[in-house]
Amino acid sequence: MMKKKYYTIAQMAQICNLTPHTIRYYDKEGLLPFIDRTPSGTRHFKEEDVEAFVIINCLKETGLGIKEIKTFMDWCRQGDATIDKRLNLFLEQKKKVQVQLKELKKHLKKIDYKIWYYQTAKDAGTLAVHDKNKCVATLKNQNAGKVKLK
Repeated sequence: MMKKKYYTIAQMAQICNLTPHTIRYYDKEGLLPFIDRTPSGTRHFKEEDVEAFVIINCLKETGLGIKEIKTFMDWCRQGDATIDKRLNLFLEQKKKVQVQLKELKKHLKKIDYKIWYYQTAKDAGTLAVHDKNKCVATLKNQNAGKVKLK
């Protein structure tokens, strides 16, 4: 039988793209009760602990609070009896993320417009290229000598 490989907090932080401080905070908040410790209290992380950090980070990055994440982690430890609760949590979180995506797409459209706005101004050498009055005046000057047909 192979001996399990353990990681230090610094190693796990690097693997999970977190800081050791964040991992300590998660532990203090009760999100990591599955973490092994040495007799002196040093945290030892296993390969399978990485997935827990991935889920915690996903939930946190999509707006779930630490208390709600703790509740989810508690449900995980409770086993199959909480499958429905966990499923519902992810269904609700998906709805929230879809709303966030819709908002982000609106912001992206505005950013794309501003990129166009400033790129055309840069190409013209002036913001005046967007001056509606100037554009209307230019059109009027171009059409000044033309006769309108009825």
